[in-house]
Amino acid sequence: MAGSPIDRIPLYVTMLPVPGVVAWLAVGKVGPGFLALVLVAVLLGNVIAAVHHAEIVALRVGEPYGTLVLALAVTVIEVGLIISIMLSGEPNLSLLRDSVHAVVMLVLHGFAGVCIVVGAFRDRESEFQVEGAKAFLAVLIPMATLVMVLPNYLVSAPGPYYSPLQLAFVSAVCLGLYIAFLFI
Repeated sequence: MAGSPIDRIPLYVTMLPVPGVVAWLAVGKVGPGFLALVLVAVLLGNVIAAVHHAEIVALRVGEPYGTLVLALAVTVIEVGLIISIMLSGEPNLSLLRDSVHAVVMLVLHGFAGVCIVVGAFRDRESEFQVEGAKAFLAVLIPMATLVMVLPNYLVSAPGPYYSPLQLAFVSAVCLGLYIAFLFI
C-alpha cells in the first residue's frame, strides 16, 4: 500500500452513497426480479465505497490502528447486513447462527482457497505465513464451537439456543477472544 494516494478520494466513491440513500428511501422491499438486481448492485457499490473510506482512514492512522479500523468497518458492514436481513422478513431464530456459519465457511474455504489459487497462478508457488494462520484458527475454532456447536448440546433453553445468562457469557468470551486476536 506504500505510495497509495490518501489525499484524493475518487469521484465514484463519493457518489456511490447517493444512489444507496435514494434506493433506501424510494424503493424499500422488493421481490426477485430486475429491481432486486439493481439494488444488489447499489448495495455492493456502497459497501465498496465504505471499505474504501475505511482504507483511507487506515492508511492515515497507520499500523496497528489501521488494521483495527478496517476490521471494525468490515464487522459493522457484516452486522448491518445481518440485521437488515433479520428485520426484513418473518422472524427466523436460526438466521443469525446460519449467517455466522456462512461467514466461517466463506473465510475458511472461499477466501483462503481463492488466495491460494491466485497466488499459485501469479507466483507459481504460494507463500504461507503459519504464525498468522495459527492465531486466526486459534480464535476461530473456539468461537465457532461456542456459537454453532455448543447450543445443540445444552438443555437450559428449549431448542439449540442459549439462555440469556449463557448468551451474555458466550458474548463476553467471544469478545475477549477477538480482542486477544487483535493484539496477537
